[in-house]
Amino acid sequence: MATKKPAKKASPRTLTLPDIKKGEVYAGVMVLEGTPAHHIILLPGEATGKTHDQAVAWAKKHKGELPTRREQALLFATTPEHFKHDYYWSCETHAADAASADYAWRQDFGYGDQISWHKSDKLRARAVRRVVI
Repeated sequence: MATKKPAKKASPRTLTLPDIKKGEVYAGVMVLEGTPAHHIILLPGEATGKTHDQAVAWAKKHKGELPTRREQALLFATTPEHFKHDYYWSCETHAADAASADYAWRQDFGYGDQISWHKSDKLRARAVRRVVI
């Protein structure tokens, strides 16, 4: 009869929080394939009435980027008080629309749903910065 080897215990990992500048809000850690990948920091300020392209440019001007869909879900879970109950652009184009790139994902910070939306529509935007772990 074969004996089972005891399962290896995961060694604890210490994460160092990044420096947070005035007006920034720490949102949490993005985990990819079970490993912490990067910290998400919400930058100050908000844009309103922006098409997707305008929102991308606005975020870049503020030294950040629009969040991914997964990052928006994290922001909705950890920092909802920093958002209006409205729709915000993500940086992601809808995969089924990759050829024409007419639709991008947006997050509803009122109810939490995500859906693709026509990029010419005008929504809100927030920028984030990522700190690699």
